[in-house]
Amino acid sequence: MDTASQLRNLIGSLSRGSGVFGRVVAGAGTSVPDLVREVAVKAERAWRGYAVAGAVGPDTPEEIEEALSQIDGERAVELLTYLAAEDLVFPGTPRRDRAHAHRAAERVVRLLGHQSAWYTNITDLSHRARAWDPVTRHTFDGVVAGTGDGFAVALLQVGED
Repeated sequence: MDTASQLRNLIGSLSRGSGVFGRVVAGAGTSVPDLVREVAVKAERAWRGYAVAGAVGPDTPEEIEEALSQIDGERAVELLTYLAAEDLVFPGTPRRDRAHAHRAAERVVRLLGHQSAWYTNITDLSHRARAWDPVTRHTFDGVVAGTGDGFAVALLQVGED
């Protein structure tokens, strides 16, 4: 199986479930903020019935770029696993098998390679001080995106309470 197919299958596996969206793009030079905006638009359309009336959020890749900070591959694995397996709205509520999500996340990071660059809007996921900079119009969102070896990937979870 080629790398593109593997990445699509893995991100598809991680994004299986309500409120979790993923995307894989082949081609060098893909902008992470552009990719995150594409996934955010998809999530906002799919979840428009849940959005708070009048909610606002970033509208441009430039605004999304301001919300992102760079992380290392190890943190990317941790956050990809969290977004696939846990619920941002209800901490401690499992969404899917954590071991499976962890294996898939590790594989995604390995496939993008050692020189990959990873980004997130999540600043803290501790039980007492969960925090992030929004990339959507939803009350809760968390994203991890990376580029490397000619691919870009993004995983986004949105939610409302």
